[in-house]
Amino acid sequence: MPGRFESGDHVIYAGDALHILKTRVPSMSVDLIFADPPYNIGKKFGDFADKWPSDEAYAEWAYHWMDECIRVLKPTGSMYIMTSTQAMPRFDLYLRDRLTILSRIVWRYDSSGVQAKKYFGSLYEPILFCVKDPAVYTFNADAIEVEARTGSQRKLFDYRKSVPAMYSTRKVPGNVWYFPRVRYRMAEYENHPSQKPEALLERIISASSNEKDVVLDPFAGSFTTAAVAKRLGRASISIEAQEDYLKTGLRRVLGMRQYDNEVLLPPRKTQTIKNRNGLKFEHSPGELFDAGS
Repeated sequence: MPGRFESGDHVIYAGDALHILKTRVPSMSVDLIFADPPYNIGKKFGDFADKWPSDEAYAEWAYHWMDECIRVLKPTGSMYIMTSTQAMPRFDLYLRDRLTILSRIVWRYDSSGVQAKKYFGSLYEPILFCVKDPAVYTFNADAIEVEARTGSQRKLFDYRKSVPAMYSTRKVPGNVWYFPRVRYRMAEYENHPSQKPEALLERIISASSNEKDVVLDPFAGSFTTAAVAKRLGRASISIEAQEDYLKTGLRRVLGMRQYDNEVLLPPRKTQTIKNRNGLKFEHSPGELFDAGS
């Protein structure tokens, strides 16, 4: 499976992230990195089991690819990194000695399924926003402004200014972001266990890169990063080790219709089942459904 696929400004590498970063991506060549690695929490990604022998072993693995990400990042570049809440303290301590952490972001989302009954269940994932040079980096505040829901809606005046004026109706988001998780039947849904929402990536890419900039995702997965980068006029480099997810990127980003004699089709958003009376129903595989009704 290892190989390189390209179309226009978008490149996909098939293989191990650390190896490809070391051998295929030049130093100081990338404007923005979004890294969403396995979390070491036991999920299954194709043939890969997301579990290391210990937290220390997971951290050591992560430090190696983080060093490579830092190497390939331009002096003016930015990097956003995600991991589990358990592992993020180690990532934070490691990166703060090598980059400047500007924001510690919380991606908050809605609950689903059965919630914890003996402790407080997790409804967020952490993100670090880091830069190489805090004096020179891209941050397009105007591109990510949201509605201000405090003083402006109540038509209040800010009397702290030399000339009192109404509060602004727009603002840059704070560091707690709400975006729904990707569900079945959503147009953007791909068959991946930890797909991130396009809206999340759109905010990151819009804020921290400009048109024609190079966006790197070393753990491409559902290829949302590259798909959004393409839509926003950026170039992209994606790395993926699992062949099933590679096919997603070939279709979703490069527009390929066939790979290795296989037709590349988007995932079905519904499936057909029969109830006990033999009647057929179309429903989402993620829905609760009583087949006996």
